[in-house]
Amino acid sequence: MKKIQMQTPLVEMDGDEMTRILWKIIKDELLLPYIDLNTEYYDLGLEYRNETDDQVTVDAAEATKKYGVAVKCATITPNKARMEEYTLKKMYKSPNGTIRAILDGTVFRAPIVVKGIEPCVKNWKKPITIARHAYGDVYKNTEMYIDGPGDAYLVFEGADGQQRKELIHHYEGPGVLQGMHNLDDSITSFARCCFNYALDTKQNLWLGGKDTISKIYDGRFKEIFATIYEDEFKEKFEAAGIEYFYSLIDDIVARVMKAEGGFIWACKNYDGDVMSDMVSSAFGSLAMMTSVLVSPQGYYEYEAAHGTVQRHYYRYLKGEETSTNSVATIFAWTGALRKRGELDGNKELMEFADKLEKATLETIESGKMTKDLALITSLEDVTVLNSKDFILAIRERLDEIL
Repeated sequence: MKKIQMQTPLVEMDGDEMTRILWKIIKDELLLPYIDLNTEYYDLGLEYRNETDDQVTVDAAEATKKYGVAVKCATITPNKARMEEYTLKKMYKSPNGTIRAILDGTVFRAPIVVKGIEPCVKNWKKPITIARHAYGDVYKNTEMYIDGPGDAYLVFEGADGQQRKELIHHYEGPGVLQGMHNLDDSITSFARCCFNYALDTKQNLWLGGKDTISKIYDGRFKEIFATIYEDEFKEKFEAAGIEYFYSLIDDIVARVMKAEGGFIWACKNYDGDVMSDMVSSAFGSLAMMTSVLVSPQGYYEYEAAHGTVQRHYYRYLKGEETSTNSVATIFAWTGALRKRGELDGNKELMEFADKLEKATLETIESGKMTKDLALITSLEDVTVLNSKDFILAIRERLDEIL
């Protein structure tokens, strides 16, 4: 068949360890035979990030602003052990955090649903997408241990010298103290990202907070979302046949457990951190979880929700066989290709992305899968394939579909 042409480049961010190995196989077997792949390549592998003092990560994020769509391989965020292993100049920040800050984006994570991998919650039939507000709260807190009696105050000193002061607690003895913050600008960006993504995917949007207790802090989330919805999105949502729904977080959690899925759940930072793991685990596997960073300006960066699969990589280096699940990484590519096709009016590219996803799911449903899925599937007589053979089985099915 004639290769599909691409008008505008995708920003391609390569990564680390086992996912880097899978990245190349996916390109060689599932993309390059069918697409005249047009990408602007950035190597976000830890060695090259170290070589460039992490400038490559900044350059990749700026390129995403230029072209609008990026696809990213999983990357290492180094700790002390990784610093020694890779002889790093310093302990570099998370590439995802750097990119997210530059794009001012919100991360949307959704499970990939496939027959034979049944959710733990029996009534969940469709994916639940978690939108995490990845700024502030406990992740940018200031905290201290209080070792004796005294008074703790919340103090704000304005630029004009005016001071506001509220008693937090009178301590009779030892305890702990924590202060956290958020910003109207950040909450506003988060709200717009959520509303736009809901329109983009034609899904209802839910937001939960605890404004009965946290009247000012959580109340501000509720207020900003409500204002932006009424002023900018209400008519668009009604025209699209979708709804925005706010309730207390405990009510939202109860509703989520009884729902069938198919909606976006907008979460404050800590809630999103916890609930994304709950949702991914309940649907089956973190290896079956997509992740897309969306900015209010309409930039999109697609990746797998999981890490670099370090344990499998060390086995791979020893020449041992691995059975590593590549589904989320494949779906990162299909998500990016579909969005690129949508923005360029390239129907062929969009259809190819749909067919590659179909081929991937049908391969699993036919009983051919990696070891992690074989351990949790309800299908019988399954064939466990190694990392490359699983991708080759998908290619075989893709050829049949095409």
